[in-house]
Amino acid sequence: MAKKTSRRQFLEFGLKAGLVLPFASSLLYSCMSKTKHEETTSKPLKILILGGTSFLGPHQIAYALNRGHSITTFTRGKTQPAIYKDLFNKVEQLTGDRNDDLKALENLSWDAVIDNSGRHAEWTRKSAELLKNNCKLYLYTSSTGVFYPYINSDFKETSDLLYTVPADASGAEKMEYDYGVMKANSEKEALNQFGADRTIIVRPTYMFGPADRTNRFIYWPVRLQQGGEVMLPGKKEDPVQYIDVRDVAEWMIRLIEDKNTGTYNAVGPEKAQTMYAFAEEAKTAFNADTSFVKIDDYDFLKAQNILDMIPWILPEGNNAGSARIHNTKALKNGLTFRPLKSSVKDCIDWWYSDAVDAGRRAEFETSPDSIFLKEKEIIEQWKALKEKEG
Repeated sequence: MAKKTSRRQFLEFGLKAGLVLPFASSLLYSCMSKTKHEETTSKPLKILILGGTSFLGPHQIAYALNRGHSITTFTRGKTQPAIYKDLFNKVEQLTGDRNDDLKALENLSWDAVIDNSGRHAEWTRKSAELLKNNCKLYLYTSSTGVFYPYINSDFKETSDLLYTVPADASGAEKMEYDYGVMKANSEKEALNQFGADRTIIVRPTYMFGPADRTNRFIYWPVRLQQGGEVMLPGKKEDPVQYIDVRDVAEWMIRLIEDKNTGTYNAVGPEKAQTMYAFAEEAKTAFNADTSFVKIDDYDFLKAQNILDMIPWILPEGNNAGSARIHNTKALKNGLTFRPLKSSVKDCIDWWYSDAVDAGRRAEFETSPDSIFLKEKEIIEQWKALKEKEG
């Protein structure tokens, strides 16, 4: 889930350079296959993915091919997949532009469409309108961002959404509104064209995992692997929500197989979790000796310009309820979760592989905003403050 907002601006943390190993995508593929959902009774399906080469798409493709389905992608041909590259030899790849060139999609039929690249409501309208007579199902990849502003704690699939940006919104807040309103209107366009009985809408929360093109989550696997004193932001009751991208991708394919239409919040973990509990569970992925320095003063954190360390977001104002999204409906309809421990370990294996450009790791390490570079000083300031307070 990517939003161009203050809440979604991804902290460019640093890391200590490590040994880069070849990325065994086949190993990840094997791990993916060995789930309780590895058997399918669905007949082979023809699935079109609008997008498919960035973060979510390659995982959808790997899972779908493994279950006997055939895949077509529609992209501009500019983004190359970072993982499962060999699998794309088995994918029909169409080229065009969702803004003004859908010719490659004309007069073709598929069992289902997955719209991963719907970044404008008009794109979704045009695509769905073109495909509605030749495709049976339309799955739109939305976001829990449709619930912005998060000013309560009761966000269900049936909650009211905003379809226009408030006239007085500005700056970073306006970008938050822009994203949520765009996703909400895109959902509406999909429903208008395909109808509720042929539309699936999936709203992921923060996705993380192999092939993540942002650096918003990787701080935690890398830092916890190192061990030592680790800064932990937030109060003990602060909730967090997140989900492994593979859990979303695989569930989407199963929803299509089962023709399980409807709107779903793709939110993990399964049960409510605090930031402190997240950190304690995540550190079990490694044998490092780790202790947490818990910084529970929001004013102190804001003074250090620490407003989020995904999955933690400072829960104030319009973001007060951002980690309080209901997932009951999704759980009842087949959403499952990998153990956090294995997800974190997979992130490290991917990060220290040749699937991640060495320049990206270097930039991550030396960024001026690096928490890795600032963490020790922040901890010292925090300890000095607490000592002064007595």
